[in-house]
Amino acid sequence: MVIINAEKVRFSGNKEEKKVYYRHSGYPGGLKSVTLEEMMQADPTRVIEKAVKGMLPTNRLRAVRLKKLKVYVGEAHPHLAQTGTIEKGD
Repeated sequence: MVIINAEKVRFSGNKEEKKVYYRHSGYPGGLKSVTLEEMMQADPTRVIEKAVKGMLPTNRLRAVRLKKLKVYVGEAHPHLAQTGTIEKGD
């Protein structure tokens, strides 16, 4: 699946300031947090990927399905079959 224009995603309410993504380094005191607004500025594709990952069930197919997900900033992408403008050969 190809998703384009990841930077144009809009959120309801005040999620950009209040929604927080956490990760842990594995060391004591290693909890890191990033707000949605900061993540959108750094890499908007990760927001979409994390949202889709959260919607999928945790099983063997999750990684396979996520591998097929392609998210791009802007409209340009290298997947010719997904553009709808396939030209016939001469």
